[in-house]
Amino acid sequence: MTLRVSLAVLALSFAPALAAQAPVADALRANAMRYGKNLTAAAEVMPADKYAFKPTPAQMSFADIVVHLNEGNDYLCGLLGFTQPPTRTKVTATGTKEALIARLKETFAFCDQALAKLDDSKLADEVSLFGSMKMTRAAAQMLTVGDWADHYSQMAIYLRLNGQLPPTAKPAAKK
Repeated sequence: MTLRVSLAVLALSFAPALAAQAPVADALRANAMRYGKNLTAAAEVMPADKYAFKPTPAQMSFADIVVHLNEGNDYLCGLLGFTQPPTRTKVTATGTKEALIARLKETFAFCDQALAKLDDSKLADEVSLFGSMKMTRAAAQMLTVGDWADHYSQMAIYLRLNGQLPPTAKPAAKK
């Protein structure tokens, strides 16, 4: 009996530390930072005169992908972080490379800010995406990371088709 009481007291002493952990939110924040860096770097690598490039007529142009990311970041990070995205002037695929990259950096900065206080306490809550898609907050977080991965892969292919090496394929700089 004394052993059980001791174990219970020991378990309760760790409860506050365990409650403060947020492995899913921490993973989302780490992915936002990683993909923010990689997607921005990919946008910087593509030559400005290739921003209209698309492998086939049915596909998005490189600039369209950047615009899509800009809009998606504000929407998804706002939803996941329980905050309204900032009101921004519209930047279209016909904008300059510099304007598109600047906006991409702004939207990932917003993601970092919106997700900063996120924890794992509401992962099972239902959210509505794009009006009619219903899923748990955990599923929406996974969808967001998957979307970043999908678009980085897409950008990497576009870069390679234009003779450019994607940022994550470049050798690490020697120290």
